[in-house]
Amino acid sequence: MDLALWTLVGLIALALLFDYTNGFHDAANSIATVVATRVLKPRWAVAWAAGWNCVAFFFVGTAVANTVGSTVQTEFFGPAVVFAALLGAIVWNFTSWHLGLPTSSSHALVGGLVGAGLAAGGLAAIKGESVEKTALFIVVSPVAGLLLGGLAMTLLRLALRRADVPTTEKRFRILQLASSAAVSLAHGGNDAQKTMGVIAALLVSTGYLQAGADGKLPIPLWVVLVAYAAIAAGTLSGGWRIVRTMGSSITQLRPVSGFAAETAAAVAIFGSTALGAPVSTTHTVAGAITGVGGTNRGATVHWSVFGRLTIAWVVTMPAAGIVAAVGYWLTTALPHPVSAVLVTLVLVVLVGALAVALRAAPKAGDVAPGDDEEMALPLRTGAGSVIDVRGVPASREVLAAGGDLDAAEAAARRPVPL
Repeated sequence: MDLALWTLVGLIALALLFDYTNGFHDAANSIATVVATRVLKPRWAVAWAAGWNCVAFFFVGTAVANTVGSTVQTEFFGPAVVFAALLGAIVWNFTSWHLGLPTSSSHALVGGLVGAGLAAGGLAAIKGESVEKTALFIVVSPVAGLLLGGLAMTLLRLALRRADVPTTEKRFRILQLASSAAVSLAHGGNDAQKTMGVIAALLVSTGYLQAGADGKLPIPLWVVLVAYAAIAAGTLSGGWRIVRTMGSSITQLRPVSGFAAETAAAVAIFGSTALGAPVSTTHTVAGAITGVGGTNRGATVHWSVFGRLTIAWVVTMPAAGIVAAVGYWLTTALPHPVSAVLVTLVLVVLVGALAVALRAAPKAGDVAPGDDEEMALPLRTGAGSVIDVRGVPASREVLAAGGDLDAAEAAARRPVPL
C-alpha cells in the first residue's frame, strides 16, 4: 500500500472520528427532553436515539451531502484541505463538549472547510452558494424551531385546557417516545450526510470516484453505511455534559412541553434536509425548547443561557476555520513524508484524547434527574407541562374549581375538617 492510499485511509478514519464526535456531541438534542422528564433512563434514551439515527438511512437522500461536499471547489479539494477541515471541526467539538456548550457540529465542519479552502486558494476556492445556504440557516434554524415550538405548545394548551393532568402526563410520556424518535431520525438523516459529503468529495478529488455530469457527488453504499454507524456509535456514548444544558438549563420541561419541542424541531430539521441545507440540529432543538418555554405562562426561560449559546453558535464557524487554516499551513509547509507522519500522529492523539475524555466524562447517572427535580412545582391545569408560579397545589383541585386557579388556590388553603 503506497503512501497516497495510506493517507486516504487515514483521512476517511478521521472523517469517521468527526462523525463519532458529532454523535456524542449532539446526542443531547434528541435525548435531553426525555431524560429531563424521566420518560426514559439515560442509557435507554441513547440506545433509542442511536437506533433511530440508523433508521434514517431508509428515508433520507443525499442532498445535504452534496451541499457540504461542494463547499470547496473541486480543483482545490484534496487531502490537505480535508485533513485541516476535519481537524478544525473535531477540535471545536472537543472544546465545546468539554465546556458543555451545545454548539453545531455541522457548522464546525463547514467552518473548517471554509478555513482550509481559503488557506488553499483564497476566495476562489470557496463555492459561495453552499456557504450562503449554511450561513443562512444559522439564523433560520433556531428561529424556525422557536416559532414552531411556540405554536405547537400554544395549540396543545388550547386542546388540553380542560384535560385531566395525570392522564395527560401518562399519554404524553408515550408520545414523547415518538417525538424523540423523530428528532433522532432527523438528526441522523441530516448530520450523517455531512461526513458522507466529505468522504465522497475526497474520493472524487483523489480519482477513486467520478462526479456526475451535473457535478453531483456519487455516494457509495459503504460510505452511507459507515457514516450512519459512526454517528450512531457516538450517540450511544452519551454526550452527557450537554444533556443538562439542553434538558433543564434553558427552561423547565414536562412531557407535553418536551413533546412540543421535539415535534417542532423534527419538522424544522426534516424541512431543511429536504432543501439540502446542512442545518444545525442543536440550534433547532434549543430554539424549539426556548419557544415552548416562552409560550408556557408561568414557566421560566433562562434567556441568559440562550444568549450564551447564541454567542457560541456565532463563534463556531470562525473558530473551526482558524484551526483549519493553521492545520492546512502546517500540513503543506512540511515535506510530504513528514506531513503524512503528522496526519498519523494527529489521529493517534485525537483517538487517545477521546478515550481519556470519555473515561473522565460525566456518566449516565450523573445527568438523570433527582427524585425531586421533575416536579419542582405543581402543574398548571390541563396542559400537563406549564409550571404555575403561584404554586397551585393539586390538579384535581383546579379541575374541581372549573379551571379557576384562584378558586383552586383558596380551596387548597381551607383547613381540612376533622
